[in-house]
Amino acid sequence: MRLGVLDIGSNTVHLLLVEAHAGARPAPYAEHKRSLPLIRFLDDEGAISTEGQDELVGFIGEAVAFAEEHEAEDMISFCTSAIREAANGPAVLARVEAETGVHLMELSGEQEAAMTYFAVRRWQGWDAGSILNFDIGGGSFEIAYGQDELPSHAVSLPLGAGRLTREWLPDDPPSPKGVKRLRKHVEARMEEAFARFPPTEAPLAVTATSKTFRALARLTGAAPSAAGPHVKRHLRADDLQLWVNRLAAMTWDERAELPGVSEVRAPQVLAGAVVALAAMRAFGVAQLEICPWALREGLILNRLDALMLEGHLTRDGGRGVGHINLNTDSLLPGLRLGVR
Repeated sequence: MRLGVLDIGSNTVHLLLVEAHAGARPAPYAEHKRSLPLIRFLDDEGAISTEGQDELVGFIGEAVAFAEEHEAEDMISFCTSAIREAANGPAVLARVEAETGVHLMELSGEQEAAMTYFAVRRWQGWDAGSILNFDIGGGSFEIAYGQDELPSHAVSLPLGAGRLTREWLPDDPPSPKGVKRLRKHVEARMEEAFARFPPTEAPLAVTATSKTFRALARLTGAAPSAAGPHVKRHLRADDLQLWVNRLAAMTWDERAELPGVSEVRAPQVLAGAVVALAAMRAFGVAQLEICPWALREGLILNRLDALMLEGHLTRDGGRGVGHINLNTDSLLPGLRLGVR
């Protein structure tokens, strides 16, 4: 079946179409995306402005047309912290549904962490042993740990790269005092988070997901995205420490010239690096591996599992009796299992 996944993130709005069936990996078919940092459209009260809402509604309308043009059978639609934490989030969701017919599921931070971990588990396999995964978004930072398909521990912290840049590092280039204050703030929050996790069990795979982590790995010498998803990419804490200092001395334009750093993400890559380094130091991680699968893949795989159990999907990709509407809150039937 051809399945659409509409992801309304803090930095980018992205529709991914995949060819998917139970028992096989989702194969990308086509995509439609746009840079839309919703955090930049927040007013003084934390509400998404009319301009930001117009941009969002316009893109979702485009996404629906794109999905129909490419004959997608259904579409999973979700949003994360950008709308979840906006002062007028419910009103924005209502407007989107009224004007486009798309119901955006509002994922909690813990659900984000759990579904991202689930995707990492499927990618890494059972041979990985325990998994500790970090994910940096625009508005939040997720940590998940466990031995099973869903994590035993998952937390979401308000330490997204876009949020921290807006609140702590608005100047270009950033002031040394601002960087120092940010590092202390992030380190304190990370130590609090670490205390909520149990001792890790060996063997342990430490992984990271998100464009921010991929960009940081690229900065420290990892292969470019053009090399494909199966090339191993790692990020070392010692290398990252050097790049935190370098990024702090650069302007946004200078960062945009670096490998793996886009113009849109250049302002916030420093904050992302500070968070990544603090997480690795707090959890005693010297090196981690970048995983190419993350939240979108987790949602796809979770849904395919559910459809197969319900008898609506066979292993060859055929459909059973009845039409499945993937824009429902029943998309995540077992997501809370095992999450504390």
